[in-house]
Amino acid sequence: MGSTGSIGTNTLEVIARNPQRFKLLGMAAGENIDLVKKQIKSFSPKIVSVKRKEDADELKTLFPEVKIINGNSGLMDVVSFPGVDTMVSAIDGTTSLEATLLSIKNNHRICLANKETLVAAGELINNALEHSNAELVPIDSEQSAIFQCIGNCSKEFIKKVILTASGGPFFKKDRKEFDTIGIKDALAHPTWSMGTKVTLDSATLMNKALEVIEAFHLFKLNKNQIDVVIHPQSIIHSMVEFIDSSVMAQLSIPDMKLPILYSLSYPERITWNNNSLNFAELNKLEFYGVDMEKFPSIRMAYDVLEIGKNSGAVLNAANEIAVDYFLKEKISFKDIFSVVAHIFYNQTFHQVHSLDDIDETISEIKRKTTLYIKEKIKN
Repeated sequence: MGSTGSIGTNTLEVIARNPQRFKLLGMAAGENIDLVKKQIKSFSPKIVSVKRKEDADELKTLFPEVKIINGNSGLMDVVSFPGVDTMVSAIDGTTSLEATLLSIKNNHRICLANKETLVAAGELINNALEHSNAELVPIDSEQSAIFQCIGNCSKEFIKKVILTASGGPFFKKDRKEFDTIGIKDALAHPTWSMGTKVTLDSATLMNKALEVIEAFHLFKLNKNQIDVVIHPQSIIHSMVEFIDSSVMAQLSIPDMKLPILYSLSYPERITWNNNSLNFAELNKLEFYGVDMEKFPSIRMAYDVLEIGKNSGAVLNAANEIAVDYFLKEKISFKDIFSVVAHIFYNQTFHQVHSLDDIDETISEIKRKTTLYIKEKIKN
């Protein structure tokens, strides 16, 4: 799910380089139809879902041998296609929530690159997993690092996990300068090549905030067991400290294809001809604490862990709208923080019992955030 995005294209490269191990049966994409056409020609999937009906109609004409569908029901059909045993979740936002729950019901391995799934519906996902033979293997480099470091270690031996953050382009910038940050500056990530939304979330450290919440649900931790440090070199992808105070880290040259490959091959490892770390040439590995006054996103993440209920969905939905308005140049970079904080800290939170509760929260918060921004601009 999300074949034309950054994770999707990297996943297809991994599949292409391991044809004896992996076979693409289906894929879902948005509106990048030119790339979808190339992917169909290269991988010959059996089923393809796209966002718009007109695009689906065009693809049906070009590829009559492929089942072409569209919309949310299309996602469901791809996930339920006979023979599928692994689903890569790489669609930004909460669009893929229903499909992920269906994938769990179908006892798939879910290779999860989508943070919002656990942020918005962590309890629902974990409850579904408890009643299924499905498994969740993270793709995010940080969560994959923790997953690899923990291995088969019992949870009782884990003291804490330490998520590393590149810090984005602004962690050394004075907060007074945030008003002058433009879109081009915010999208100039110093380490990773990612999609627009994730890159911008990295600049605000909201990406790391969502990972804090994700790790909480993924590894069933408490909030005191999760730390964040800024590590600009992005060589150490995360660490785990055990109760005897020993620390295990996972290191590699930044390349998203590595955690993708591991998520698909786990518990095995597959040979991957890639640049190896040259420790003799590593000049330094730096670490810095997070300034939560400058980056309040991280503080809000810990508040989500304290509050529970639908607070993760609230934080995520408010951020989605704020980011969208920044990219439309309707609000400043600094406004992203204040908009999200206003919505989050002025919300009444509710228990989550179903996907409908999540959908209702997301819809309500997106409406409230949009209205708040419009009133703020007007004033």
